[in-house]
Amino acid sequence: QVQLVESGGGLVQAGGSLRLSCAASGSMLRINSMGWYRQAPGKQRELVAVVISGGSTNYADSVKGRFTISSDNAKETVYLQMNSLKPEDTAVYYCKIATRGMDYWGKGTLVTVSS
Repeated sequence: QVQLVESGGGLVQAGGSLRLSCAASGSMLRINSMGWYRQAPGKQRELVAVVISGGSTNYADSVKGRFTISSDNAKETVYLQMNSLKPEDTAVYYCKIATRGMDYWGKGTLVTVSS
């Protein structure tokens, strides 16, 4: 029913920036949170950043001060501004939108940071 489409991934040099976006199709009754996760090949998926309905945000320690999450619930869209990228940020980035009834995941967008 609901489809999430990530965009903005690509290849960037260390120290560069990228902005990811995730747009949800259809209508949402209520969005409780929007977040970004990432997974490097052969490794576990990990939380990068999340914004919840109350407006608070949480970030992984590894990205604090470099990444900024923002959302537009009316547009059912979440963004991740990534600055000062490091090779260790290389991963497939997934967005997740949580409603009261269900969590929805995107299929991921690849971010590759060259050294």
